[in-house]
Amino acid sequence: MRTAVFHGIKDLVIEECDIPKVSADKILIKIKACAICTWEQRVYTGVKKVDYPFIGGHEIAAEIIDLGSNIDSKNWTIGDKVVFGTNLACGNCEFCKSGEEQNCLDFNHSKHLEGLPHKGMGGLSEYMLVEPRHLFHYSNVSPEEAALTEPLSCVVHSCETADIQYGDLVVVIGCGIMGQLHIELAVKSGAAVLACDLNPDRLVLAKKLGAHYTVNSDELDLAAEINRISRGLGANVVFDTTPIPSVVEEAVSFVANTGRVILYSSFYPDTPVRFSPDKLHKGGYQIAGTANSNSRDFVRAAKMISEKIIDVRPFISEVVGFDEVVSGFESAIKGDKYRVVVKF
Repeated sequence: MRTAVFHGIKDLVIEECDIPKVSADKILIKIKACAICTWEQRVYTGVKKVDYPFIGGHEIAAEIIDLGSNIDSKNWTIGDKVVFGTNLACGNCEFCKSGEEQNCLDFNHSKHLEGLPHKGMGGLSEYMLVEPRHLFHYSNVSPEEAALTEPLSCVVHSCETADIQYGDLVVVIGCGIMGQLHIELAVKSGAAVLACDLNPDRLVLAKKLGAHYTVNSDELDLAAEINRISRGLGANVVFDTTPIPSVVEEAVSFVANTGRVILYSSFYPDTPVRFSPDKLHKGGYQIAGTANSNSRDFVRAAKMISEKIIDVRPFISEVVGFDEVVSGFESAIKGDKYRVVVKF
């Protein structure tokens, strides 16, 4: 089989290796599509440091092609369409055992998975050997669509952390793919949603997805718009989906008393920010971070995509073949797309 291996910054090579043999407790899947996440883009450009050689890819849709002898055939059969995820947590720490895998103490992107020649998440390979607990069924959509289950699962976790209530004013700062998914889920949760971005095309899509208000912050004062819409109360929920530390201070300034500020993105660079502890004390609002997802989030994300409750097709900006994986990365890092998907 073939696998795409990082050997250095912008040094991505397709290599040949053996197809993994099925062991008793594992399932062999054939990868059908793998979306190029921002995380892998940062590995490609050297912003995210890994030990080389490294196999990336974790937004995965696949098909089961072989079962180990101990696999429960009532739940898993050859030919099943599946998505793969939640395998980076250790499974043994107190958080994992409490069902909070997304906040595992030993979250590890660089495991050496059985059957692969190098460490890494493995999705940029033609085949993977996996444990059934990391697989989730999907149906009714293309593999390219199903590959976006992992990002949707992370947004499901974020929105549940925010505890959106009917009639809340929800502000989403940043309308990349993750911001747009926040918009879709917040609208379906019964909130009034304000989307903010500098890119007018992204704001057009946000409007199509149900955002009630859009603000191009180059043209309008976001604080003034929130104040106008909320009649001076502020936003009940503010999602910051940008990696820019200075935006955090703005996000906190927009929140209403007893509201929630959710920091969704990783931050590069990770620069400390300031906020007023007295305002936090008196206003009773919350600042929370959210990262990754757990199995419960994956189950629901897979169902929402399969039943087309969430339509992810607008976020598939480009599809490339596996032979074109390098050009796919070059296209993705331009920053003008939602997701580039590698189709096997």
